[in-house]
Amino acid sequence: MKKFSFLLLFFTLILIVGACAQQNGESEEEGGEGEGESGSAEQGVYTVGIDTSYPPFEFQVGGEYQGIDVELIKAIAESQGFEIQFRPMDFVGIIPALEEGTIDLAIAGMSITDERKEILDFSEPYFDAGLTLVTSQDNSEIETLEDLDGKIIAVKSGTTGSKFAGENREKYGYRVAYFEDSPSMFLELANGHADAFIEDYPVIAYAISKRDLELKTVGERLNDEKYGIAVLKGQNDELLGQINEGLQLLRDDGTYDEIVNKYIKNQGK
Repeated sequence: MKKFSFLLLFFTLILIVGACAQQNGESEEEGGEGEGESGSAEQGVYTVGIDTSYPPFEFQVGGEYQGIDVELIKAIAESQGFEIQFRPMDFVGIIPALEEGTIDLAIAGMSITDERKEILDFSEPYFDAGLTLVTSQDNSEIETLEDLDGKIIAVKSGTTGSKFAGENREKYGYRVAYFEDSPSMFLELANGHADAFIEDYPVIAYAISKRDLELKTVGERLNDEKYGIAVLKGQNDELLGQINEGLQLLRDDGTYDEIVNKYIKNQGK
């Protein structure tokens, strides 16, 4: 029997916290003056979509939002003189929320892809990431994608990991199990219902470094991804300009490196 007791506890807690944040997503806000629905951007207050089940970029501790994405967008907003309010949601719901106008921008470890560019405008990249394959620490059978023939891999719906898995399923002969959030995906492996999962490298590297989760990354990174801050295509050019200007200021004065290195040592890009 695999010893995943801490993994189960660690990510179950994240899952519970994430679920609570999502349940309260219609009213739970932070970071802006006053309360209200998206559309308050006319008063200089923008609603920011985040996925709070995604440490070290976004997570919640004691009712407070924390993480690289959270601190970056707060610092950008402060430098550019606008206010923000956070709206937590499942990652898969972020693009629809931008299309519906219920959020004004999104910072959620979102990879910049050509497909997403058809719907969204992205800021300059703020982080170099990349996907990685993850197995249990005692798994000696899986070292590369070629070893996944006949296996089951878990992925999170709506992500580039999910897209990668779908596009390469026939090539490598594995089956795919889809989940709405990272904790559920991790627990699938812990429970022995999946042989591996695909996750963004900085996310799983952070989790493994914090505690002995009895997990390991295997092989080379599966791709080269860059994260960007997103707004609806053609709708928020002025805001996007402010975001890019603020991001550059943070890089120039060292604030960017301070934020990233607080969560992932020597991983800032």
